[in-house]
Amino acid sequence: MAIALAIGAPPALAADAPASDAADLRAFADAFDAAQIAQDRAALEHMVADDLVFIDGSGKRYGKAFFIDGWTGADDDYDPVTLKDRVVLPIGAEAGLASAETILSGRSAGKPFRVRIRFTDIFRRSGDSWQATYIHVTRMAMEAE
Repeated sequence: MAIALAIGAPPALAADAPASDAADLRAFADAFDAAQIAQDRAALEHMVADDLVFIDGSGKRYGKAFFIDGWTGADDDYDPVTLKDRVVLPIGAEAGLASAETILSGRSAGKPFRVRIRFTDIFRRSGDSWQATYIHVTRMAMEAE
């Protein structure tokens, strides 16, 4: 269902969301990305819905604990990221998505890594804020530099 919204949402749904909702969604998407890179477990626990569906770069399905553990490993750290081709799109007043391409790099278990990914995060309103409910990551070939 969520992926159908991400792919097939008519543009009119985005227009139905007030500008303040779009700004709130963008601010949340920015904070969510920053919490991942900063490995802020407490923020991620709050920002990620308990029923999160996370599809990793290999196509496997996981949940909230796996997603958060993956970003907060004691032996891992991440370099700052630059998001390319970013889209932040409200889907009515209660849902929205953020999608972008980036190079994710850093160290995992002390070893350097560098991957190119495109991600789509789907958010839904939870009280006065948002929560990530569906995340899909696609690994992409590295471009020649």
